[in-house]
Amino acid sequence: MNYKLWMNVSVLSLAISAASAVQAEITWAEKHYNPEPLADDVILPMACGGAMAFRKVLVPLTNPLDDYGVELGENSDDWGYINSARPAFIAGSFTEKDKKSRYYLMAKYETTQLQYDAMLGKECVPSSNKMRLPAVDNSWMSAMHASDQYNLWLREHAAKSLPSEDGVQGFVRLPTEDEWEFAARGGIKLGLSEFRDTRYPMPEGISSYEWVSGASSANGKLQLSGLLKANPLGLHDMLGNASEMMFESFRLNKLQRSHGQAGGYVVRGGNFLMSEKDATSASRREEPYYSPEGERSTKVNGFRLVLTAPILTSRERVSAISHEWKKLGGGNDIDGSQKTTAELAKITANVEDLSLKKELETLEKQLRSSNQLQQESQNKAIQAGLQLGAFLCTKMQDDGVFLDLLEANYAANCTGDDQSATCPKRKIQLEQQQDRMDKLGKYYGDTLVDAVRYGKTALEKQVPVVENLMTNSTQTKGLLPFLTAHWQHQQQYLASGHIKKQQWINDCKGLAEK
Repeated sequence: MNYKLWMNVSVLSLAISAASAVQAEITWAEKHYNPEPLADDVILPMACGGAMAFRKVLVPLTNPLDDYGVELGENSDDWGYINSARPAFIAGSFTEKDKKSRYYLMAKYETTQLQYDAMLGKECVPSSNKMRLPAVDNSWMSAMHASDQYNLWLREHAAKSLPSEDGVQGFVRLPTEDEWEFAARGGIKLGLSEFRDTRYPMPEGISSYEWVSGASSANGKLQLSGLLKANPLGLHDMLGNASEMMFESFRLNKLQRSHGQAGGYVVRGGNFLMSEKDATSASRREEPYYSPEGERSTKVNGFRLVLTAPILTSRERVSAISHEWKKLGGGNDIDGSQKTTAELAKITANVEDLSLKKELETLEKQLRSSNQLQQESQNKAIQAGLQLGAFLCTKMQDDGVFLDLLEANYAANCTGDDQSATCPKRKIQLEQQQDRMDKLGKYYGDTLVDAVRYGKTALEKQVPVVENLMTNSTQTKGLLPFLTAHWQHQQQYLASGHIKKQQWINDCKGLAEK
């Protein structure tokens, strides 16, 4: 190489290094990537000194084949072929440190223009409010490409920042419809009735939480990410501002299943041009992948990412899943003895006629599937029973404390010779409350007796699930001590078969003193 050419190359290399050093010094202000920080946010680094904030979406189950049954969608007479209430199942990718639940991660905000440029490796610029607008007018393919580039950058520059499951790193992608809707509704932060509402609770009105059409809201303009209040999971702009692209293709609804034709891609959540009534957790629409000019993009469609993990991560994990799979729909009795499916499997193994063997194998799978559905229904019933027991325990506490007060007042004012004129009325009130407590105690006992049909093993498996649900729900967190007391009472009854109504009432009343 001649000296002059060598000098030119050296100067160019120094210039590139200097430019890289300048870019490396650029650090985004937190308000430009996480304007409403929370202590439990999960932050992933990005190129250009940037970052992206995520929130955990907890699922109260831990085994690899466990998934949490919910109802998504909503019934619509006019648009039933697009949307309908349907059963769905959610599972987490990563195991919580306490090993009581799993989770996946959902981006806290819609992907901003600043983040989108960093994902694509564009020239670094200082962070600013202007760049905090959601990245719109990009095709589905562009969003997928940006996700891919971000995954590659993370693995090269920030691998340790990625959560892992079973030693395997997670990855970002567009969310599935079920992942998105479960998070948009508020996940396990809400009770069943609020979860099934058209929108998560908005005490201060929708204009305080979501950007929709109208002068009092978006007024026809895309808005900066994170200006309004978050949903119960801490996620912003889920039902307005930019519509959000989903991972999968659009399918029509055919009652309890999806139609066979896969079309364009799905967008969810509504946008700043949609009316308030259309901004619901269940609303969905189709967008074509292509227009006559090429890849289709619109000024209302953006995206947010989820962070998940592969499923078959190791031989050990495959072995655990295989073990769980073989138990699915096995149909064990309460005492643990094997039922029809196990016997049918034995018969099938000894059949030599290939045609008959195939028919028996099909029958076995159908029976296992039916048993599995029954098992899932039973689990839901047990969870509901445990929550009812905890609630009744709080009711016995409140009514029991009130009864003690009435008895004390009656003893102070209505015994002896100098009785108050109000004593007859006090006596009636006291007797009514005593009768109320007696009936409440009997009803509480009935719930314990009724649960025996499930068996101790089945009940035990659902206690940590309900504990997890209560811990993470703003509505039921205070019920945890009462659930503990109720489960102790259930175990006592299972062991002895004796009704101890007054002891149970006293136990629940005693929780008021703790």
